[in-house]
Amino acid sequence: MHVMILGAAGMVGRKLVEKIAREPLVFGRPVTRLTLADAFQPPVPESLRPISTALTVDLAGAGAADRLIEGLPDLIFHLAAIVSGEAEADFDKGYAVNLDGTRALFDAVRQAGLTSAYVPRLVFASSIAVFGTPFPEVIPDEFFTTPLTSYGTQKAIAELLLADYSRRGIFDGIGIRLPTICVRPGAPNKAASGFFSNILREPLVGKEAVLPVSDSVRHWFASPRAAVGFFVHAATIDTARIGARRNLTMPGLSALVSEEIEALRRVAGDKAVALIKRVPDPVIERIVAGWPTQFDAERASSLGFKAETSFDEILKAHIEDELGGRIA
Repeated sequence: MHVMILGAAGMVGRKLVEKIAREPLVFGRPVTRLTLADAFQPPVPESLRPISTALTVDLAGAGAADRLIEGLPDLIFHLAAIVSGEAEADFDKGYAVNLDGTRALFDAVRQAGLTSAYVPRLVFASSIAVFGTPFPEVIPDEFFTTPLTSYGTQKAIAELLLADYSRRGIFDGIGIRLPTICVRPGAPNKAASGFFSNILREPLVGKEAVLPVSDSVRHWFASPRAAVGFFVHAATIDTARIGARRNLTMPGLSALVSEEIEALRRVAGDKAVALIKRVPDPVIERIVAGWPTQFDAERASSLGFKAETSFDEILKAHIEDELGGRIA
């Protein structure tokens, strides 16, 4: 089985690769070839080096998608994207990567299928940013997409393309609308949602973190561990069960910033909470105000997708996976 991961140097991409290294039969059959691609050199675990090719590539570059598809991967994870804050700040870059690069990838698969019986499974990382106000307190699976950011618009267009290319039998696609992934390991990135992780990750190791919004902000969360589980399940599920509506809102946890902070207090005490510095940022506040806060993800849940049900669980997963089970 040939697996390709685009965006393999990103957080979820790296964790997905690590999952394959730990569980060689995670997709139900052996991975005999692994192609890892990103704008930055993707890391390759030692055990996977004999079967891996790591590529530094700009998906939006001329001919890049065609070269990636030459090896006819059986399973494609499309995780590559310009994150929300950067896509909003740099209009051209956001559309070049998130839309033009995605369309180029989809069409490269189509072109390959014109000369061979090639119909791969393609799992696409979408986002709850495809929804925008006004929306109900709890958004049902049937709710329409009206994004209020460039990032959300780019993801929504890609969702429509994925559904149409799947309908036409070009690939067997499934779009995963990710909650905000928290706690993200590593350094802060340019995602507008990054502070949700920062106010937990940094205090857990004794560092200060900035909170740019009110404690009363509510949002929809899942851990990196859950996100990897979403993609693995999407790779192996019988898509006949999904039907024509190929894009699914993932289950998650609806929580206030104040509930995040209280979970941190329970785990690491008042000393950690005192490291959170409140510095309001009107730009971040405006972006976050247009995001959804809670979903009834009945379709995905009924199909076997699972996420955490408390912030204590999310923190526990981070401490186990990133801090060796210990905190500062």
